[in-house]
Amino acid sequence: MKIKKVTAREIFNSKNQPTIEVTINNKFTASAPAGTSTGKHAKKLYPVGGIKEAIKELKRIKGIIINEFEDLEVLEEITKDLGANPTIALEFAALKALSKNKVWQFLNPYATKIPTPLGNVVGGGAHFKGKASDFQEFLLIPRTKKFFNAALANELIHNRIKRKFNPTQKTYENAWVLPLSTKETLEFLTDFLSDMSKELGFKIDLGLDVAASSLWKGHSYVYDNFSKEEPKKQLSPREQIEFINLITRRYNLAYIEDPLHEDDFDGFAKIKGFAVGDDLITTDIERLKKADINAVIIKPNQIGSLIKTKEVVDYAKNNDIIPVISHRSGETMDNTISHLAVAWNIPYIKCGIVGKERKAKINELIRIEREIKD
Repeated sequence: MKIKKVTAREIFNSKNQPTIEVTINNKFTASAPAGTSTGKHAKKLYPVGGIKEAIKELKRIKGIIINEFEDLEVLEEITKDLGANPTIALEFAALKALSKNKVWQFLNPYATKIPTPLGNVVGGGAHFKGKASDFQEFLLIPRTKKFFNAALANELIHNRIKRKFNPTQKTYENAWVLPLSTKETLEFLTDFLSDMSKELGFKIDLGLDVAASSLWKGHSYVYDNFSKEEPKKQLSPREQIEFINLITRRYNLAYIEDPLHEDDFDGFAKIKGFAVGDDLITTDIERLKKADINAVIIKPNQIGSLIKTKEVVDYAKNNDIIPVISHRSGETMDNTISHLAVAWNIPYIKCGIVGKERKAKINELIRIEREIKD
């Protein structure tokens, strides 16, 4: 496939922030998101001149021939100084052009598995400016094989919580902000999901994205809405580990993302639950090799290279580390990560529950599930 023309423009993501959209050969379009709770080790999103500089440079690309996934290295070399988002948007568009929008089939025509959707149902932390839970995300993990049923369960629970609390505010990812402390939220969801599991006929596990780097103040973890009895609380690194291990046991948590700050490799090894690294790893294979974790978050624009992203996925799977592909808080309508999840046999996807940018990923996976079944 020959890239005859590249166009790019500035669009807005779900947080109303500018981001980049790239079109190849006037037909195949893709865009890149941006995060809120971003690890300091992630690649910069744009060059010094910003999006406008990236757009100008992308328009110079033409005459490049790519025929397979590995050929994306050519594009990465050309865009290496443009930042993560221009490269990822260009690579997403290139995969769509190569596959005529059938990315998962192009990358892996024998794929048969659809990931489980992790649903961000209640939130706070850096995803909301105001009083909310100290933890960034309370995640639903539906234990059912059919993606459609899992996505439906996540949305049903999201709606039931709305009916129960009538909340008026949401986080950047459309999770509910509840009038509860961090501890009260854990207690409510534990009981609520037990009841919902019985109603649905399959288990809904609870997970957390602690996003502990946003709590870390250099010497201690600072909580502003810890509990009704003790709103303000500071925990030393040792106390944070003990606290995380305690709530993992008490609330039977099936997933603990970023329970410690982004440089505490030694501390992660002491987490007793299902420890997941995001800010700790930033989709960087060298950082993954240093980590003692159960699962790793995969965000292509953290590393700014689909070639390197695939290397991280492969390394994780070869070393019994579960990859979890993820959206960002500032999302676009692009659905490429849904295709990558299927093609690369990634067992979990974080893509939210509601909102058009989140639904774009969910509905694409429902469509792919139907295609595989047929």
